[in-house]
Amino acid sequence: MTPAELAGELDGGTLRPAYLLVGEEPLLRDDAREAVVASALGDAVRDFDLDRLEGEGCGPGALLDAVRTLPVLAPRRVVWLRDPEPRRGAGALQEALVTAVEELRSRDDVVLVVSAGRADRRARWVKAFKDPAVVVDCAPPRGDRPLTAWIAGEARRQGVDLARGAAEALAERVGPHLLLLRQEIAKAALHADGDPVTRDDVAATASDAAEEPIWDLTDAIGEGRPADAIAVLERLREGGVAPPVLLGSLASHFRKLARLSAGGKVAGHPFAVRKLESQTRRYSPPRLLACLRAIHATDTALKGEGSLTPALALERLVLGLSA
Repeated sequence: MTPAELAGELDGGTLRPAYLLVGEEPLLRDDAREAVVASALGDAVRDFDLDRLEGEGCGPGALLDAVRTLPVLAPRRVVWLRDPEPRRGAGALQEALVTAVEELRSRDDVVLVVSAGRADRRARWVKAFKDPAVVVDCAPPRGDRPLTAWIAGEARRQGVDLARGAAEALAERVGPHLLLLRQEIAKAALHADGDPVTRDDVAATASDAAEEPIWDLTDAIGEGRPADAIAVLERLREGGVAPPVLLGSLASHFRKLARLSAGGKVAGHPFAVRKLESQTRRYSPPRLLACLRAIHATDTALKGEGSLTPALALERLVLGLSA
């Protein structure tokens, strides 16, 4: 199920007993969770009927106790568990999740919401979220068409009318940074002052975030400034750049360095090529090969293998590349 399909179900009055919100895009996970909580609790006081549990410190007994507790003031309770795969030895908690989802199939007074940046789709606890429970795919939109579709949908949600070409202009200028796009749509609407948002409104208000921050990161890495590289990485993550997008940019950058190191050529503005040539001097061919292998290993980690979270895997990679 997509976040849009989830919203349609909730608007139609359908509320399932358990949801797994999984994917690299935190904005989509947060929006989906809030939509489920709002549908389940309405105007009820959340202090009484919303339990927040962290996978890092939650034991199986605590999870099952929360799921089996009856509502206090609302017709139902919501139990929200974050990241049930953050550490080794989480098997007992995951088995408790299987039990909880199974128990909730015959109840309508508790809704379980599990959110995770990643999850092994082959795992038993993930497979437990089958109808009437559901998995909501919160991966970021990939490609121009899905991204412009998301922008158009977000504009409708905000009540903003986009003129022809405005969604494409936002995608070109901001890139796949959903939280920043949400803010830029609102800014462009203010600039349009009640009229449909045009390409000119986007050009006047939207910061060019599609490439420049990535260049800041690759510059800091290529110039051997690890502290700056980590600071830029954190800024990009806070701006909503998904880990796979960051990793793809780093892979492209180091492939260019390897090509230049081997005597090949790369396309680009002469200034950018000169900068790449300068950075190549810091990396011997064996080290470039080691960097590309480290990028590949991080890609494996982002896909759910290993014990590191995506954030820690990227931090370790950036430190290693820039050392």
